[in-house]
Amino acid sequence: MEATVEKDDLEKQSVWLPMTLAGSMFFILGCITWLNGAITPFLQQMLELSPLQASFIISSFYIAVTVAGIPSAMLIKRVGYKNGMAIGCAIMALSALMYIPAAKMQMIEIFLFAQLMIGVGQTVLQTAVNPYVVKMGSERSAAVRVCIMGLLNKSAGVIVPIVFAAVVVSGVVNEGESLSQAQKDMMANSLIAPYMAIAGLIFLFAAFAKFSPLPDLVFEEEGQTSKGEVKEALSHPHLALGVIGIALYVAVEVIAADTIGSYALQLGIADYSVMTSYTMGCMLIGYAIGIALIPRFMSQQNALVMSAIAGIVTVFAVVLGDNESTALANILLVPFGGPQLPDPLLCIALLGFANAMVWPAIWPLALDGLGRLTGTASGLLIMGIAGGALGPLLIGIGNVAGLGAQGAYSLMLPSYLFILFYALKGHKMRSWK
Repeated sequence: MEATVEKDDLEKQSVWLPMTLAGSMFFILGCITWLNGAITPFLQQMLELSPLQASFIISSFYIAVTVAGIPSAMLIKRVGYKNGMAIGCAIMALSALMYIPAAKMQMIEIFLFAQLMIGVGQTVLQTAVNPYVVKMGSERSAAVRVCIMGLLNKSAGVIVPIVFAAVVVSGVVNEGESLSQAQKDMMANSLIAPYMAIAGLIFLFAAFAKFSPLPDLVFEEEGQTSKGEVKEALSHPHLALGVIGIALYVAVEVIAADTIGSYALQLGIADYSVMTSYTMGCMLIGYAIGIALIPRFMSQQNALVMSAIAGIVTVFAVVLGDNESTALANILLVPFGGPQLPDPLLCIALLGFANAMVWPAIWPLALDGLGRLTGTASGLLIMGIAGGALGPLLIGIGNVAGLGAQGAYSLMLPSYLFILFYALKGHKMRSWK
């Protein structure tokens, strides 16, 4: 099957209409995805979970990609990208409603199942919307369009933890103190109304995707089986390595965004639930710079090289930093009314800046020249999001295995080294020989 944008549709309608649809989808993806960073330490405290147990809250969300990646690609080919967006939103909305019985019964098992199912919904949505953005214009400027989508996605990541803290987090005691059952009930009940609102909002986005008059990606039958397409797609080294790169990137992205709250909780930081906003804020700055520089002043490849190097340097700063020092915060935050945060904690947030251009750069590099295999390749790249399940688990395991909460972040280094390899050589490979 070959995915192409119908020229007549694109001539009749401005590209801004599909960009508006795609932007709304990326915003809702950001709301759901980056809520994990706020709710994980919240549930960790409410349900009295260990750091390793808390990591399963994030991992269950991302492991859904392994199950739903290829089925999502098959679904999109059957129903189209626009309908796929609507279906993905509908699954997420229904899954959000499952948080209500989970909160009522205060059972981690139901929370994990709800996380798994909402992850399935976001996988369907990701599979539909990412290639839509890449293919709606020139591949040379694809990273810029993905950057614009990223700005919306990460903007949600800045806003959602702050709203979550204002609406949900209240009366939370400091780390080390035991919660009474009354306090646990209060925390659990505070989740119900927000998740009902989230479900309603996502249903509105589903309706927008379904009924908005916009061009779709359409497929021409080629008579190949899905299994054959997967094998053929993976025979292209730059795609196969790109899938690995996406998996490793999402692992470090999730570590930076979703474990920073748990690390802050361990340090006794009162506003642990808003820490994800700092990481997302740094990513927004990175996306804005990417939009300004690519492709006029910097190629997608060079942006990826610089991102990998910045990630390596920042990881060393996290691991070797002094938790008693607030030197960075005194320079970057305090003059603007911000808090005095420990240097390693702020460096975790700064990883957001290093990560910003990795996703926008890998996607067009990995899809380059694949033609009719683009749909299947996109599904494979989306499966790479499953790397998000590995990242928090590595940090949790490293914590209990003797590296400590801070030293565990050294496990991010191999990911950035592989991304550097892909930027320098991997994306150019057209043969395994």
